[in-house]
Amino acid sequence: MRPFRVYDSMTRQVRRFAPIAPPRVGLYVCGLTPYAPAHIGHGRTFVVFDVVVRALRRWGYRVFYVQNVTNLDDKLIARAAAEEDDPLELAQRHFAGYLRSMDRLGVRSVNYYPFATDYVPEILAQVRELIDRKVAYVARDGSVYFEVAKFPRFGALSGQNVSALQPGARVEVDERKRSPEDFVIWKAATPGEPSWESPWGPGRPGWHIEDTAMTGRLLGARYDLHGAGLDLIFPHHEAEIAISESATGEVPMVNYWMHSGFVTMTGEKMSKSIGNVASLEESIDEYGAGVLRFYYLNAHYRSPVDFEPGKSLAEAREAYRRLAGPSDRIADLVERDGPERSGDPLPPELAAAADELVDRLDATLAEDFNTREAIALLFGWTRRVGEAGVALDHLNGEGLEAIAAPYDWGREVLGLFERAPATRSGAWATVVPLLLEARARARTRGDYAEADRIRDQLTAAGVRLEDRADGTRWEFADTG
Repeated sequence: MRPFRVYDSMTRQVRRFAPIAPPRVGLYVCGLTPYAPAHIGHGRTFVVFDVVVRALRRWGYRVFYVQNVTNLDDKLIARAAAEEDDPLELAQRHFAGYLRSMDRLGVRSVNYYPFATDYVPEILAQVRELIDRKVAYVARDGSVYFEVAKFPRFGALSGQNVSALQPGARVEVDERKRSPEDFVIWKAATPGEPSWESPWGPGRPGWHIEDTAMTGRLLGARYDLHGAGLDLIFPHHEAEIAISESATGEVPMVNYWMHSGFVTMTGEKMSKSIGNVASLEESIDEYGAGVLRFYYLNAHYRSPVDFEPGKSLAEAREAYRRLAGPSDRIADLVERDGPERSGDPLPPELAAAADELVDRLDATLAEDFNTREAIALLFGWTRRVGEAGVALDHLNGEGLEAIAAPYDWGREVLGLFERAPATRSGAWATVVPLLLEARARARTRGDYAEADRIRDQLTAAGVRLEDRADGTRWEFADTG
């Protein structure tokens, strides 16, 4: 197993990662609350952790990756009521759309998506344990609250001084609570809302305890790594720590905390509740999954990314096209001629440089998952291939394979350079070049109407053309 280091939000230090039971790694990432379609801010978090899991599995770790689904909460209930819908069915529909977007983005590393409502027995057992340990209390209406004053470490992850928080600002004012910072772990039923029977009366789970009940069942009282977006540190992750450590006595609940930075829109955090969001599915439709992954990963995962509609992804598309040029061309040649194609050998020094670069890429990612630096190294490789004067079209299969090694790493670990399914068909690899030759002949004889007609046909079929000094390049417009 390759050793690696990661920034731990709890200690605020980059630490060497040491699994509890190597080579196994338990990873829990806070997932979607599907009361509305996913936006590109969600996509960043889940692509980041997809890369983490891809890298760990490449390096020999056996990762069990759990990403929960909060399929019932106040926002879902309110949205369902506004749309005259059932909240559980609304959540299921939006989650299905989210899964389609994740599949298109190449995020397939999650082992299990547990739904909150499937863990009500575990939640009830944990509520009972907290009451028995006298860190939770039953309010007059049958709701159950965690008493934050009974957990002195509350605020350690976020650095918040809980006693200094203003009621009504960061903590909820509620006359049922003993103190404003206390939070609900079992919510008394409201007529017309989904509810379950409990020793304290009918009700439903509070948000924070859903996660701890799941992790306790699926990963144990203590596990390796917990991830999410930066916005969940307070109060959600603070509450998780308080619940789990109070209920189990295991400290710490998790050994490492990872948080991805915000995606902002013109400087303001992207949020469904505010409405300043860009649709994840529509962004994939317009720009392609590969472009979106490139956009996310061309920044360190802890850095904020400011999204400018109509600009950010257009710039990313042009940069990604430059980066992927040799990889796309190699794939075209191998599809056309097969991996054993004849041609010139690759200069040995370039083959050695490719192997060295793959090692360097792994080492770069092993230093707190620095995808931005890894992409910079891949850009350097693209430039080097161009400056070496190597004609890809003349190389034999072994030479193409050697040059492709860094791009293969990018495909395996970063999820870049994937080909759209249709481009894997040998028929396309044959038909498109023939049409391009016909178009070139039409342009040579001055028949621009015919050349435009061929271009329009290819465009309608989803093929994007780029006329350059050295010829016409083509790719599928939705290349992932």
